[in-house]
Amino acid sequence: MTSSDHTAAPLSPLKRPLNLRETVLEQLRTAIITGELTEGTLVSAPSLGQALGVSATPVREAMMDLAREGLVETVKNKGFRITTMSDKDLDDLAQIRILIEPPAMRIVAGNIPDEEYEDLERLADACLRAAEREDLGEYLRDDRELHARILTFTQNPQLVDLATSLRMRTRLYGIGMLARQGRLAHSAREHHELIRLLRTGDGDGAERVLRQHIQHARKLWATGDEESADEGE
Repeated sequence: MTSSDHTAAPLSPLKRPLNLRETVLEQLRTAIITGELTEGTLVSAPSLGQALGVSATPVREAMMDLAREGLVETVKNKGFRITTMSDKDLDDLAQIRILIEPPAMRIVAGNIPDEEYEDLERLADACLRAAEREDLGEYLRDDRELHARILTFTQNPQLVDLATSLRMRTRLYGIGMLARQGRLAHSAREHHELIRLLRTGDGDGAERVLRQHIQHARKLWATGDEESADEGE
């Protein structure tokens, strides 16, 4: 282990040993997205495994998945470095998301079978509960699943894959503070409004809400700064 190999104190031992690789992957992805694992930090599978209370093998497998997602890069004979994202990079990601996700709501609105809304509401409820519990890992996982599920009704799997990939690369360094302040729960309620608008066939309204949701992710969720969020709207 080199002097630059930091294990990131905020990481804590895993609570759910079932489906270990996927659990490790989600915990590490959340740590990167929320900034618990700092950009530019060099880490090793053994040191992260020790912090998480697991062996190096599932950590190494998870980090290879994260490398494919663009969240880390491999460093030969040393481990993995957390990818650095500039403000310009994050602005570009948000711009692409705004170009493809909100307009897609016009396709989806009124075209979701009635029997599918129970699952969508369940995911929206799960996001809200996770926000209220300050469980960022579960919130981000449920949020990603909900938006991917909605986009599947465009009948365009390439759009779903692209949007999900962009969502996973976004950094949300202010989201932990928002959760502690109770403001993340307020944002989570946007999911219920989005579902209501889709169910009534209001594509314009659903597009507006999702655009606001993405702007929050880039500004308010990324920094925790309300003024930054206002500037982006």
